[in-house]
Amino acid sequence: MKKIFITLLLVVGSITIQAQELTWETNLKKAAEVSMKTKKPLLLFFTGSDWCGWCIRLQNEVLKTPEFAAWAKQNVVLVELDFPRRTPQLPDIQQQNAELQQIFEIRGYPTIWLANPTSKDGKTNLEKLGSTGYVAGGPSKWLETANQILANKK
Repeated sequence: MKKIFITLLLVVGSITIQAQELTWETNLKKAAEVSMKTKKPLLLFFTGSDWCGWCIRLQNEVLKTPEFAAWAKQNVVLVELDFPRRTPQLPDIQQQNAELQQIFEIRGYPTIWLANPTSKDGKTNLEKLGSTGYVAGGPSKWLETANQILANKK
């Protein structure tokens, strides 16, 4: 019985670790370089991490799951664009996030945009592929929506 319990604990632990291994970039310039190098679109997650209930729900139900982690590693470069109320942020990140909020016309949180970056004359341009937000039904429903956005732009 102890062996079964220990085995189960190791399996659950490894799944949890996989979901936590994702790297969320906060600097768009760095993320765009990775995106162009790997030919994967950016997943731009506009969130209010310390105050937005729906953002926290999306994180817990989708973005922190093994299903999402596996999908993200194969399909996108992750970028978190946070608008916290209590957590301090560097001024350059605040400015970057505010500019992107205007460019993508963000009206509510959470909002996720998928975009392809291009570089021209040293400037990064973003081709909007599509957007989504919280989707009820867990990771499979959310990934279905994201895959539809990616499929429409291939």
